[in-house]
Amino acid sequence: MTASNTGSAASGSTGSPSGARRSETTRNAILTAARERFAADGYERATIRAIAKDAHIDPSMVMRYFGNKDGLFAAAVALDLRLPDLVAVGRDEVGRALVGHFLALWEENEELTAMLRVGATNQAGAERMQGIFRDQLLPVALQVCPDPEQVPARAALCASQLLGLALTRYVLRLPPAVALAREEIMAWLAPTVQRYLTAPSP
Repeated sequence: MTASNTGSAASGSTGSPSGARRSETTRNAILTAARERFAADGYERATIRAIAKDAHIDPSMVMRYFGNKDGLFAAAVALDLRLPDLVAVGRDEVGRALVGHFLALWEENEELTAMLRVGATNQAGAERMQGIFRDQLLPVALQVCPDPEQVPARAALCASQLLGLALTRYVLRLPPAVALAREEIMAWLAPTVQRYLTAPSP
């Protein structure tokens, strides 16, 4: 069950408009406390107990609405990838621009790494990652893909490279992936992302 469905079930169980309003107020209080706690402590150090204390509720209420910390994190955190405008980048440089941008993001944004970890194991996290792909990556890919009908497939192939790098380098921390210098990653990955976005269909 996703975070939103969980919240809806909790709201629906109240049986009255006033109960539904109280339920929504409680859910919003949890989300507000969670956003502040995740921002202050990071994903790993933030606890359900601390978030519940900040929201002035019992920890069991957090579990009731969101199931676990992964579900709460997926519901609470909104990620803006701040993707570059590829129209402003030379067509032959879009692969390098995207790879460089994502490297900077992964290295600066703990929440993005946490979301990848959550998305691999939690339905709500997976749905959030799918939404980010749909709403943020697809429009950027559309700017440079030669065939609009191929945009979803080409963007998905780009995501496979970028998320694969993040998984091996920042989540699993495979030593050879961690040891790669930034320019080495750019040299290996940028031409592949460039081909996925701009090359003629095979």
